[in-house]
Amino acid sequence: MGKIKSSRKRQQRGMIILSVVLVMILAVIVGIILLGKNGGNSLGGTGQPGNSEVLNDTQQELGKTEETEQSEETEQTAQTEETEQSEVVVEPEIEDFTMFFTGDVMLQYCTGLYEDQGINGLITEYIQQEMINADMTMINNEFPFSTRGEKAPDKQFTFRVDPSYVSALLDMGVDVASLANNHALDFGQDALIDTFTTLDDAGIAYVGAGETKERAEEAIFIEAGGRKIGVLSASRVIPVVEWNIENRQPGLFCTYDSTRLVQRIQEIESQCDYVVVFVHWGKEKKAYPEEYQHNLAKQYIDAGADLVVGNHAHVPQGIEYYKGVPIVYSLGNYIFNPNMTDTYALKVVWNVDGETVLQVIPVDTQNHLTRELTGDEAQAFYDYLEEISFGVEIDENGIVSQ
Repeated sequence: MGKIKSSRKRQQRGMIILSVVLVMILAVIVGIILLGKNGGNSLGGTGQPGNSEVLNDTQQELGKTEETEQSEETEQTAQTEETEQSEVVVEPEIEDFTMFFTGDVMLQYCTGLYEDQGINGLITEYIQQEMINADMTMINNEFPFSTRGEKAPDKQFTFRVDPSYVSALLDMGVDVASLANNHALDFGQDALIDTFTTLDDAGIAYVGAGETKERAEEAIFIEAGGRKIGVLSASRVIPVVEWNIENRQPGLFCTYDSTRLVQRIQEIESQCDYVVVFVHWGKEKKAYPEEYQHNLAKQYIDAGADLVVGNHAHVPQGIEYYKGVPIVYSLGNYIFNPNMTDTYALKVVWNVDGETVLQVIPVDTQNHLTRELTGDEAQAFYDYLEEISFGVEIDENGIVSQ
């Protein structure tokens, strides 16, 4: 019996131990299961975001970043395009630029005729239209507009015209008047100042004289046909040194010494497409230029001038080309004495190809009326001008070529 009981007790203990072991094993299994569930919740549940949620959030952030970047790029592109559009410079359309130059204009002897007949008593309709239609018309204004002042002493010829007759220049279509000549100060500085005022009030630009050195040396700029033309004027003929702006103000821009005019040409060359130099020089009534005229013209062209036009001789002088640039030594008179022969105006066209085309317009004056020559009269003048020129030809239409 004692052995049977002892055996049962051992069996009972074994069963208890086995039960405990099974319970522990079951507990471990349940714990593992629960741990797995809790771990799953911590990685993919509603507590902390799981990997899939982190990926989705990252994608969303990336999406937002991409949208922002695209938006910024679009905005930058739009701003760039707008800036580029605002910075786009529209090039002007290039067209022919036409200029009309005359020699000496002196109205003192024909004011009565102008009062009676207007501009038709001074120049023909054809010439009027040529002057008016040009993009720039320039004259040598051989007198002051004034009623003030005293005659310059020891001077054989002195000129002065009432300022009201500036209307004649307007009727002719004058845009620029050169005052760099040997008559601008015939009645002193007050008369010259009146001339400045008269031309300013009429809207006519003037060059070659001024109340200060800076103004006397100032260039005039004319814009047309997509081009910009700079004009300078100076005199190599004055009766006394005091007329020179260097010695007294107001006064004239002079070119006895070419240094300053050469400097001014160089200074304005970069500011415009073409530079015109209008110069008062030479000897009166002489058909051929002085040696210094040749030399000065070449200096002006070397400095950057694209056209040199001269006056003062009261008669025509010839035409020459230097480095392909035309030099017109003297146009002679235009409106001056009651009767004149053998003189001319000059039409210059800078065409769309950048070529300089010169056309001679021969004229004479009969009873103060300046008229164009035609037919045999015109041809005779072309032949004469070609003869006194230097290596140029003039065709039946007055077109000049090297």
